[in-house]
Amino acid sequence: MTSGTGFGDFTVRRFSPERGTLSKLLARDSAVRRMDWVMLAAALALSGVGSLLVWSATRGRTSINHGDPQYFLIRHLMNMAIGIGLCVGTIVLGHRRMRGIIPILYGIVIVLLLAVLSPLGSTVNGAHSWIVLGGGFSLQPSEFAKIAIVLSMAMVLSAKVDAGDQLNPDHRTVLQALGFAVVPMCVILLMPDLGSTMVLVVIVLGVLLSSGASKRWVFGLIGAGTAGALAIWKLDLLNKYQIDRFAAFANPALDPSGVGYNTAQARIAIGSGGLLGEGLFHGSQTTGQFVPEQQTDFVFTVAGEELGFVGSIAIILLIGVILWRACRVARQATDLYGTIIAAGVVAWFSFQSFENIGMTLGIMPVAGIPLPFVSYGGSSMFAIWIGLGLLQSVRIQRPMSA
Repeated sequence: MTSGTGFGDFTVRRFSPERGTLSKLLARDSAVRRMDWVMLAAALALSGVGSLLVWSATRGRTSINHGDPQYFLIRHLMNMAIGIGLCVGTIVLGHRRMRGIIPILYGIVIVLLLAVLSPLGSTVNGAHSWIVLGGGFSLQPSEFAKIAIVLSMAMVLSAKVDAGDQLNPDHRTVLQALGFAVVPMCVILLMPDLGSTMVLVVIVLGVLLSSGASKRWVFGLIGAGTAGALAIWKLDLLNKYQIDRFAAFANPALDPSGVGYNTAQARIAIGSGGLLGEGLFHGSQTTGQFVPEQQTDFVFTVAGEELGFVGSIAIILLIGVILWRACRVARQATDLYGTIIAAGVVAWFSFQSFENIGMTLGIMPVAGIPLPFVSYGGSSMFAIWIGLGLLQSVRIQRPMSA
């Protein structure tokens, strides 16, 4: 220590690691503070309410709960815990670092979708869109296709813009991005899963609108989609159960004991709740098991009947808070890649929520779409929380230096 240099060397060796550790801790603390805790709190509240609604809808259904009133509650809480873990993992990994593995993730999703069309796939409620894993567990790859399309289209559309080579995506770039969307959408249509296809179409439109691409693409896709839907209807390519759903939507009084049964019972359940509801676990329609698929597609009917208008509005407001904060994330993102990701998730969450609630109220056709954060279902819960993790990542991460 008699040498100044020696003392300096000792100082560097002794304290540099501590300074490095301190910098990491400060960076981690800064990331935690930049997270949107309002959005996260709303999502946790929705999932908590969903747990109670799923429990109420299934505790007395011995035909599906294996004689255990807590069967679906426990599994729903497990799905919620895994979903939150995936959200945290997405935040830690970061949407920017995910950019390098998007082709791999996209490929995995395509393989899983194709596996559904193989003997591995199973049919549930008319849609051949599931892979049964055993032990009562199953996987719906179309839920993860929503994430794959958002990320892959964002990667393609933003590459040249964020690099400074273009002001907006050109026509060739848009065509490449649409190619990433068309492949999974065609496979999902073959299942057929019309509900998921509807969500994917809205996601694609939301992504294109946020990318700065020519509006002609948006109008062209809307026109092509309308023409395609008419062609599918005229060529009788829909399954009978899908045609029945649209018929019941067009005529609510049609066959209330047959094709219109689900929507008729859903409206009865919601209407019987009144202002404050009949009380949690005390809904006559719910305890009487009149509404089919009440823990998944029609979970909002439990809220309407047992929590009433006030409780239903509270759920809608919580969804509104998430969408409001997500729109802020998209608007404040400092690169196009982050903007497109956030906008795609907004389009996904908003349409899926509107369709699910709308079909229980009779203002939208029944499409078999779960209510985000609320409905029972592992694949949906996992995908939704990953989407929330992407929103949080866009909020807390700054653009990488050139």
